[in-house]
This record gives sequence, C-alpha cells and structure tokens, in this order.
Amino acid sequence: MSTLNLTLLTDLYEMTMMQGYFKTGCQDTVVFDAFYRSNPCGGGYAVCAGLAQIIDYMKRLHFSDEEISYLRSLGIFGEDFLDYLKNFHFSGDIYAVPEGSIIFPREPLIKVIAPIMEAQLIETAILNILNHQSLIATKAARVCYAAKGDGVMEFGLRRAQGPDSGIYGARAAIIGGCQGTSNVLAGQLFDVPVLGTHAHSWIMSFPDEYTAFWQYASLYPSACILLVDTYDTLKSGVPNAIRVFTEMKRSGIPLTNYGIRMDSGDLAYLSKKVRRMLDDAGFPDAVISASNDLDEYLIESLKFQGAMITSWGVGTNLITSKDNPAFGGVYKLSAIRRDDGSFLPKIKLSENTEKVTNPGNKTFFRIYDNDTGKIRADYICLADETFDTEQDLTIFDPNEPWKKTRLAGGSYHMREMLLPVFQHGSCVYQSPSVMEIQAVCTKEKETVWDETKRFVNPAKIYVDLSDKLYAMKQHLLQDMGTFGNTKTI
Repeated sequence: MSTLNLTLLTDLYEMTMMQGYFKTGCQDTVVFDAFYRSNPCGGGYAVCAGLAQIIDYMKRLHFSDEEISYLRSLGIFGEDFLDYLKNFHFSGDIYAVPEGSIIFPREPLIKVIAPIMEAQLIETAILNILNHQSLIATKAARVCYAAKGDGVMEFGLRRAQGPDSGIYGARAAIIGGCQGTSNVLAGQLFDVPVLGTHAHSWIMSFPDEYTAFWQYASLYPSACILLVDTYDTLKSGVPNAIRVFTEMKRSGIPLTNYGIRMDSGDLAYLSKKVRRMLDDAGFPDAVISASNDLDEYLIESLKFQGAMITSWGVGTNLITSKDNPAFGGVYKLSAIRRDDGSFLPKIKLSENTEKVTNPGNKTFFRIYDNDTGKIRADYICLADETFDTEQDLTIFDPNEPWKKTRLAGGSYHMREMLLPVFQHGSCVYQSPSVMEIQAVCTKEKETVWDETKRFVNPAKIYVDLSDKLYAMKQHLLQDMGTFGNTKTI
C-alpha cells in the first residue's frame, strides 16, 4: 500500500455512478454506514480491524495522469468528468470504531459523511480492507480463546491467498491475540514479533537427527524448539532432543526458550508421552509445541482430551478462515443532509428482515454492567441523542420489541464507540501500534461473557435501537408499505 496508488481499487459501477452524479449535478452530502449482518463462524462476536490501512488509503486517494489515462481508454467517461477527477480529493468526515474493538452485527463500524461522489468512490476499498482484517482478527480471537492462555503463533503465509492476504492477515491475527507470526515482512512492516523453528528438510540435510538438533541448538540456544517427528517422534525425535538439552545444560548453556514441536500424528496421545519423557529427563519447563492443520475446534478438542501442548502453531485454517472465508460487511446509504443541516433518513427494504437497514445519521453506545464490567448490550441511536446513566433505561429487541430489559439507573455505564477519524478531509486520528491494538483487544475480550465466547450456540449480545431511532424506522416502514418493495426513500 505504500507504493501503489489504490484509487482504482474500486468496482466499475462506483465510477459510473460518480459520473452520473457529476453529469446530473447531484452534490448532496450523504451518510453511508459500513456494517455486517452476522458473526463469522457462527460465533457470538467479531473483532474490528483494518482501520489503519483505510486511513492510509484515504490519505493517498487521488487520480494521477496514469489513472485518468486508463479511465479514458475505457471509452465510457467524458472529458469533463475526467477533468474533475484531476483535482479530486476527499473532503468529508469519517467516524470509525477503533481497531481491536469487539463488534456485533448491524452496528455502524465506519460512518462516512461526505459529498455523494466521494462517499460512493471509497465504498469498495473500505469494505475490502475492513472485511478481510476483521475476519482474520475474529478467527484469531477464537483460536486464542480455545488455547486458554497458551501461546499461538500465526504461520499461514504460504497458504494465504496472495502476498497482501498473508501480510495483512498476519497483522490482523496479532490484533486478535496471536503472540507472533512467521511472516518476516509483516514483522518488519508492523513491528510485531516474528517466531519460527525449522523444517523437516533441516533434519534430513544432516547425516542423522542428533547432529541436526545439535547444530540448530548451537546456532540458536535461546530459541531452541526442535522438530521431533521427521522419523519417529517417541523412539528417535524426543530422545535425541533430550540428549541435546542434557548436553546444553552440562555445557552451561541456559535453557531459556526450548522444547519440541510436533507436526503430525495423534497430538493428544503423543503430547502426553512426550511430557512424561521430558519431565523424567529433568526438563519440566520444556515447551511442547504442535502444528498440523489446527483450528479452534481441534485445539478445544485436544484440550478436552488432556493434551499437554503448551504452544500452538496455526496456519492455513487461520490465515484463510477456512470454514468461513468471507466477513460479509456492507456499505449502505442511510441519510441525506438537507439545506438546513438536518438529515433526511433513508431506508432500504427487503423481504429478508436482516437486510432492512437502520436509517438516519447514527452513532452507537456500548452499555456495560457496573458490577461485572461485561457488555449488557449495544445501543444504536441518532447522532444527537444523549443519555443519563443515572436514569433507568429500557432496552428492547428491535425485531421482537416485546422482549424488554430495564437497566436500573446507576447500574450501568455507556461508551460511545464511533470516534472521529477524518474531519473536513483531514485525518484527526492517530492509529496505535499493532501491539497496542492487541492490548486493546485483550481488554475488550474480557468484557464479553464466557457464554458468548463459546463455539456452539453462543449466547447473543443484543444490538438494540433507541426509542427515537426505532420510531423513525417504523414510520419509514409504514410509509413504504409492504416488504415486497425494495426501493429507497
């Protein structure tokens, strides 16, 4: 992203709509919301990631002679529109949920307030970045939850769908909780820990396994994790590893970060045997690391079986989110600014209730329980609404409004989740480092109920609408008539 001009990282119809607005003289300032409709992997929550790259994209947004020449070659854009693009720049406002935040369906993660041509152009790139990194950060959070405090390393670069997916997927995985990545370029770009051991080819390139282990230990005594399953894990690999650890100890070499890694076999059975062998040999603090097509479900199962693994290397299933490879974020028009500065709400209808949008210029608050610090609900409201947490608050499910909960005044507190990122086209937000974002995410995950973190039938944290927003939505629905219509008003 630091070398490419990504202005044309967009769908063609964004450009043709831009020209349409230009030709018809439409200069309305509008509100667009980026949100998603369901949690990945059937989970109870997601993790927001990618904002720093969206900011980078927005800062570099411009049409150079090269981009304009290409658009001209398509034969569908007029010279007056191409002349306009020469001086194009983003002049609007953007509000966003900070990276590392826990998020839920239907709430606005990014809100764009800008002239319609500008807001339309950036739709595709925002969704591309937000969808990918939020997906991988969510998957990483699930994997790390299954590991129950054990270290998790991301090492899926060779199976990622291209270099960008590998690089930014590694970034997102760190945000979600991974302790490091095997991706050296990601380490350089984002200043995150890089980790790794060696391959089976290292063992096979030496006359015997012991020699390979000893040479590796001599080179990297403070990061000596030996791969023990090249030939026979229990009969050859572990005994040779123990022999090397014993000789290191006798030579006065500190055993500070050492152990073994297994990449095949019955990991539950083998890890128990390996743990006993290491303990009996006097190495109770040796790490037992495992890889081999792991994901959160297999890690949870291995934990249940009493596996003695203390470090997990997760590749393909993490970097691709193999069981749920798309996040599903969307970008919808929700309001048009009137001449007096107020906002005319807009709504999209659908036969699918989940696809009916929330209208108006909105923000949302997170409601926390004062006793537990856990999330009670998220509360979408109009941007100018305020609340007194010393007063009782009744919240309700907007799809089943008879389901209500009363929060007693003084028993809860609220935090507005959308922060200003761009104001009048200028960036007003400083992105934290990736490791700082990971720390934010760790704290955020502590606010989620354990029942919501479980993988099967997780408890739902509700995303409710304020009374004013709900009334506005109902009024628009009644005006639109039946759900057979799908037009926008």
